[in-house]
Amino acid sequence: MKQQVSVTFMLLGILFNVCLVASNLLGTKLINVFGISVTGGLMIFPISYIINDCVAEVWGYRKARLLIWSGFLSNFFTVGVGLIAVAMPAAPFWEGEEHFNFVFGMAPRIAFASLMAYLVGSFLNAWVMSRMKIASKGARFSLRAIWSTVVGETGDSLIFFPIAFGGTIGWYELLTMMVTQIVLKTVYEIIVLPVTIRVVKKVKAVENTDVYDDNVSYNVLNVKDL
Repeated sequence: MKQQVSVTFMLLGILFNVCLVASNLLGTKLINVFGISVTGGLMIFPISYIINDCVAEVWGYRKARLLIWSGFLSNFFTVGVGLIAVAMPAAPFWEGEEHFNFVFGMAPRIAFASLMAYLVGSFLNAWVMSRMKIASKGARFSLRAIWSTVVGETGDSLIFFPIAFGGTIGWYELLTMMVTQIVLKTVYEIIVLPVTIRVVKKVKAVENTDVYDDNVSYNVLNVKDL
């Protein structure tokens, strides 16, 4: 039987991928939030975790796994073509090369760190949502959403910062950046939680589904199991 996805799932998947790609591009700028310097990607990246929560809650881990891998491929493609464009010679009359290269010329070390951190963090987020839903019999969605974000962002930070900046800045500064990112993104999740709850309820009503991951394979490579 041919597997199909709904229009709602497809639209959430598109938004998920757009948020991931946009957060990487926005991440090239540092912004000031209440005296704390963070990347511009902080504005939009947590939305991907919210969508991850929604998909894992409504359709289950299998569909969340599909979504996560689609996001990885989108990011990989964007980084790849960006590096190719940077390597190609610019037109002699064009004056924007320096700025273009700054945005798209992501160092291979940063690119690798970003992609690996995304995979680890996203799969941890989906796994926690799935396991806690089974354990709680579908209750306490707010608690599950918050804890899945904490675990996912912790995994993301533990991968990204040491790989991206290890050896270039002190370990105290690294730890400070990691904790700051985890806290800020978790606070973001809490602030928008009322919206997330309403979206999940609406999607469940529209899709008429509420999946529990009984006997599901949590193998992240088992993408054929939809």
